[in-house]
Amino acid sequence: MERMKELAELIERNVAVDGTYDTSISGLRFVRTTKISEPVYSVYEPSLCVVAQGSKLVLLGEESYQYDSASYLTASVHLPITGQVIKASPENPYLCVNLQLDMNQIFEVVQSSNQVISNDSPRRGLVINTINDSLLEAVLRLIKLLETPQDIAILADGIKREIIYRILQNDKNGSLKHFALVGSQAQRIAKVIELLNREYAQPLKVNELAKEAKMSSSSFYNHFKEVTGMSPIQFQKQLRLQEARRLLLTENLEAAEAAFQVGYESPSHFSREYSRKFGLSPMKDIRRLREML
Repeated sequence: MERMKELAELIERNVAVDGTYDTSISGLRFVRTTKISEPVYSVYEPSLCVVAQGSKLVLLGEESYQYDSASYLTASVHLPITGQVIKASPENPYLCVNLQLDMNQIFEVVQSSNQVISNDSPRRGLVINTINDSLLEAVLRLIKLLETPQDIAILADGIKREIIYRILQNDKNGSLKHFALVGSQAQRIAKVIELLNREYAQPLKVNELAKEAKMSSSSFYNHFKEVTGMSPIQFQKQLRLQEARRLLLTENLEAAEAAFQVGYESPSHFSREYSRKFGLSPMKDIRRLREML
């Protein structure tokens, strides 16, 4: 596929060594790696991910999503995931484009294009679709603006709108549309997800989250699990453990202190859940990470 080869060449032109790189276009970044990676724990923002070369595996709850140069991934809400590059080499590095998606812009495009949105049950917040030429061409044009920086302020937003339009056209499940509809069940779940991402250290009360979403407790629980693949408690646990790992690695905290900061009351309970998630006790895991780095 000539266009995909062109995309790989553009990324290589902008990224010389392995790493994740922001660009001068807001929300656009490149990822490059020449080796299969360890599992990386992070929170996906609403975004588009296009792999030009190589392959990646993403775990959401108990579900797995694999995508490569024949497909692309869209995230509609903030989701705690485990990602792993599973195909990469020095000769053919993993090359990826990531573009953050603006929900206000999505709503504008939905309105302007008269797209029909039904207010039924929310869809999964992570979707993989087959990539097509129209979407790929729009992504290429956005990246090419890096070669003419004076054009970015004038043209970038218009191309981003086109990219969103192409995603909406190709989105068989209509998931992105649902999250853009003001007052929809999907958008109300998305607002609760934003709240949990901000206040993960606070005690979780499902009935209060249901009130926030203007749903019954049972309806909220079912819709939340449909969007995230996890229960609210499982979702909060993922956020807490990922943040605790970051604190341990970057701020040299003791395990007990990190546990308290992310909302655990019992250090022993924290250690058990941490070991279950990452395969090692907190201190052993951090020691291993530092040796790798």
